[in-house]
Amino acid sequence: MAEVKVDETAQSEGTTQAGERNRRRGAWGEGVAARYLRTRGWRIVARNVRPCRSDRRCEIDIIARTPEGGVVFVEVKTHLRRSTWAGRLTRIDARKKRNLLRACANWVMRHKWHGNFRFDVVQVYGAENSPSAPEIDHVENVRMFPPKWRFW
Repeated sequence: MAEVKVDETAQSEGTTQAGERNRRRGAWGEGVAARYLRTRGWRIVARNVRPCRSDRRCEIDIIARTPEGGVVFVEVKTHLRRSTWAGRLTRIDARKKRNLLRACANWVMRHKWHGNFRFDVVQVYGAENSPSAPEIDHVENVRMFPPKWRFW
């Protein structure tokens, strides 16, 4: 039986290219989401915030202030096209929820925020070089935090 050699450098280059493509698509989607939120009168406070120094997985895509003054933590999901078989929030699994919860809690404690806050998800459907405008699906007030959750 002949031994098959796998070129590991070719595999890692393909993985690197796919990762870079996904990062570019995600950054484009976050830009589209930020522009959309600004058109609604929201002020973008920060983007790509990592409030947990010890855990790089804890990232908040967008932190915004509503015209009413509340803070909104926004997770942005970018897709090439809508899928008829997938639900609206299927890309946020239990592990992602834990990381987002930890990141939001750290931000609130670090900034000593005592006002209202909530969690939204903005899904962007489209591609950067597409001739058609991207579709935006904004899901407000996603239940992310436990009902009687306290920071202090």
